[in-house]
Amino acid sequence: MAKFRISGGTPLNGEIIVAGNKNAALPILAATILSDEECLIENVPEIKDVHSMMALLENLGKKVEKINHNHYRITGTITHSHPNDELTSSLRASILLMSGLLARTGEVTIIPPGGCTIGRRKVDSHLDVLEYFGCNKNVVEKYYQIQLAKSHPADIFLREASVTATENALLLGATIPGASTINNAACEPHVTDLAVVLEKMGAKIEGKGTNRLSVTGLKVLHGFSHRIMPDYIEAGTFAIVAACTKGTLTIHDAERQNLIMTAYHLENLNVKLNFIADNILTIEPSPLISKVKKIQTGLWPGFPTDLMSPMIILATQAQGTTLCHDWMYESRMFFVDKLIMMGAEITQCDPHRVLITGPTRLRAQELSSPDIRAGIALVIAAITARGTSIIDRIELIDRGYENIEQRLNNVGAHIQRLE
Repeated sequence: MAKFRISGGTPLNGEIIVAGNKNAALPILAATILSDEECLIENVPEIKDVHSMMALLENLGKKVEKINHNHYRITGTITHSHPNDELTSSLRASILLMSGLLARTGEVTIIPPGGCTIGRRKVDSHLDVLEYFGCNKNVVEKYYQIQLAKSHPADIFLREASVTATENALLLGATIPGASTINNAACEPHVTDLAVVLEKMGAKIEGKGTNRLSVTGLKVLHGFSHRIMPDYIEAGTFAIVAACTKGTLTIHDAERQNLIMTAYHLENLNVKLNFIADNILTIEPSPLISKVKKIQTGLWPGFPTDLMSPMIILATQAQGTTLCHDWMYESRMFFVDKLIMMGAEITQCDPHRVLITGPTRLRAQELSSPDIRAGIALVIAAITARGTSIIDRIELIDRGYENIEQRLNNVGAHIQRLE
C-alpha cells in the first residue's frame, strides 16, 4: 500500500485550482449509457473512482478515449447488462448504472455496490425508484436482478432525499416519454449538473435546484458536450488547510454560490476569507476562535457531510469548544482516535457527535486513512502538525482527490508519496 510522508508546520501560500466535481462526474459518466452518440466531457477529475466508472463503461461495451488531461470522448453501444462484479463492489456510484442499463436493455444484473465504510447505505431508495417506473426485482444469491417490465411515467416520493437515488430517477425518467415527478429530491449542485446534461441530451427537466423535479423523457437521447462543475468540497478543503496552517491562499474555481454554508461556518471559526470574484476565494491568516460552538451537517443547502472530517481538524486549532454533529453517517467520527493520538482534545459523545476543545498543537504520528474524507482530514492534520507524519492506505484518498500531494506541494506543503 502507498503512503504519504508529510513534514508539517509550515503555512500554505500561493494559488491553487479546484478540480472537477467527483460527485458530478460519476452520474454524468453513467448518463453516457443512454446514447450511442458521441459524448464529450471536460474537467473530469483524474481520480480512482472516476477511472473505475470508466472501466465499468468499457466493460459494458462503451469506448472511452482520453483526448487530453481531464478531457474524454465516450462513444459506442452497450453490449450487455451485467457490470463487472469486482469493479462494482469497489465503487458506490456503480449503482448509477442501473437506470441506464434498464433503459437500454430492459434488464440489469448487479451485485450490491461498494465504496467507503462510513455507515449503512442501503439501496432501498433506488429499488423504490425503479418500481415506480414499472420494474420488477428479484434477489438471486448475491445479485439484484431487475427487469423493466412495462415502463411508464412515475410520480415518485423518495423515502429519503438521497442524491444517488434522485440521480437514478432522473436517468431513467429521461428515457421514458411523458412527465414524471420526483418529490423529496436531493438538491445538491451536482444533481443539477446531471440535470443540465440530460437536458442537453434532449430531456426536459423543471425544478432544478429544488426538492421537486419534473422530468419529461425521450425514447432516444442524443450525445452531449459538457464541462463538469468545480468541486466545492475540494474548495472547502483547501480553505480549511490554509486556515489551519495560517497561510495566505488564493483558490480558483471556488464557486461562491456553492460555498455559502461552508463560508458561514469558516467565518464562525474566525477564518478570514474573501471572495474577490464569484469563483475566486482568498484565505488569509487569522486567530481561530470558535464563536457559534456547533457545526452540524444538513441536507443541501446545509453544511455538507463530506466536509465534516476536515472541519474537525480546523476546530482543533480554534480557541474554545466546538460540537461537531454528523447525523447522516454513524462511522463518520470514528477517525478522531487518530487525532487524539496527535494531541487533540476531543471527546466522542456518541457515533454522531464529538466535542473539540482547542487550540491544541498537533504532534506528528503514523496513521492509517479509513476513508476518503477522513483521509484528507489526516493529511490536513499532518500538514498542520510539527514533525514528520506517515499516512498509509492513501489509495482511499486517491479515490477522491486528484494528484493531491503535488498540488499541495505547489503551495508549500512537504508531502512525499512512498510506493
